[in-house]
Amino acid sequence: MSQPQHLTGRHVVITGAARGIGRATAAELLGRGARVSIGDIDREAAARTAAELGERAVGLHVDVTDPSSFATFLDEARAAHGGVDVLVNNAGVMPIGAYLDSSAEVERRSIEINVLGPLTGMRLVLPEMVARGGGHVVNVASTAGRAAIPGGVAYCAAKAAIVHGTEAMRVELGHTGVDFTVVMPGFVNTDLVAGTKGLRMIPNLEPEDVATAIAEALRTRRKDVFVPWVMGPIIRTQPFLGRRLRDFFNRRMGAYDAFLDIDQSQRAHYSERVGRS
Repeated sequence: MSQPQHLTGRHVVITGAARGIGRATAAELLGRGARVSIGDIDREAAARTAAELGERAVGLHVDVTDPSSFATFLDEARAAHGGVDVLVNNAGVMPIGAYLDSSAEVERRSIEINVLGPLTGMRLVLPEMVARGGGHVVNVASTAGRAAIPGGVAYCAAKAAIVHGTEAMRVELGHTGVDFTVVMPGFVNTDLVAGTKGLRMIPNLEPEDVATAIAEALRTRRKDVFVPWVMGPIIRTQPFLGRRLRDFFNRRMGAYDAFLDIDQSQRAHYSERVGRS
C-alpha cells in the first residue's frame, strides 16, 4: 500500500478558490502546512482571500477556459511557491433547470469550464509531475457525475466526463508516480445550490466537509471520494436495482426534483455573477 503523504511545504494550486469549496480547501491545506496558490476568475476576490488566509497563500487570476490564462496563472504560482506538487481542479459552474428552457450558450459555457478547464490544467501540470516522478491531481466532480438528475443534463454530462476522465488518466499515468483523485460531493451549501431544496434524508454539506475530504484524500492517496461517504454505497448499488426501482428510490429522495423545483429568484445573484464571468 502507498505510504501516507504529508502536506507540509508542498505547493498546492487550487482553481475557483476565492470562495466556497475552493476557499475552504485552501484554508484546510494551509492549516496542514501547505503553500497555496489561489486561482479565480475574480482577481480581486482571489487576492482578498489570499490576504485573509495568510502569508503562505497567494491570490492570482485565472480563466480556466483560456489555456494561455491558465499557463500564466501556473507560471505566476511557480514564481511564488516553486514547482506544482498538487493541482486541485475545483473551478466549476452549475446551470440547472429544464433542459428545453436552457440555452446552447449556457450549455457550451458549462462544458468549457467544467470539462475543458480540468483537462487544460492537467495538460499543463502533468509534464513536470511526470518528469519529477510524483505529484497529485484532484478533480472536483460531483455525485451528479454518477447519477442522473433531471434539470442538470449539461452538469451531469460534464461531471461524468471528469469522473471517467480522471480514472482514464489514473490508468494511463498512474505508473509514473502521479496520483489521481476524483472527489464527488453531494449538495454543498455554496452559491451553486442557491434556490434548491437538497435531498430528503441527506443533509446538505458545508464547504469545510469537502475540504477535509480533499485533504484526507491527499494524505492517503485515495482514488474515489464521495462526500458524504454514504453516497458511495447508494450510487454504486443503484445500477443493480434496474431503472424502475432506481427511479422510485430517487423520486422518494427528492433527487429527481432537486434541479427542477427551484427558486430562480434565490439563484439570481449566482446567475448574474456567472454571467459576468
